[in-house]
Amino acid sequence: MKLHELKPAEGSRKAPKRVGRGIASGNGKTAGRGHKGQNARSGGGVRPGFEGGQNPLYRRLPKRGFNNRFRKEYAIVNIEELNRFEAGTEVTPELLMSQGIVKNPLAGIKILGNGEIKVGLTVKANKFSQSAVEKIQAAGGKTEVI
Repeated sequence: MKLHELKPAEGSRKAPKRVGRGIASGNGKTAGRGHKGQNARSGGGVRPGFEGGQNPLYRRLPKRGFNNRFRKEYAIVNIEELNRFEAGTEVTPELLMSQGIVKNPLAGIKILGNGEIKVGLTVKANKFSQSAVEKIQAAGGKTEVI
């Protein structure tokens, strides 16, 4: 199959409805909009959520929660992902990004203690969970907050 031979699946594409093209089409004169009224006018209709003047649902429901503008979002890495490095390696945020373990460092990198670590590494990160620190040190490694 070549690019110029590609065509959509049978029945997946429909011709657009040609309205306002004479009475024989069945959609002439008013073009399927009925007679007069807000929806018959050009640019007519109501905005989404409008309920004819009744207090709309989005205003009847109470507001909840808030977003803290000072919150820091950390990229998380579990210690089991650090097993791919050789013993004695210094694991830095730059190394984690170059290896594809972390794609977007956000406000920094936090190491979590999920899984087991089998190699002794020097790990440099912005934050560590308590269990991650214990497991890294038990494997003969060091942790360093940057």
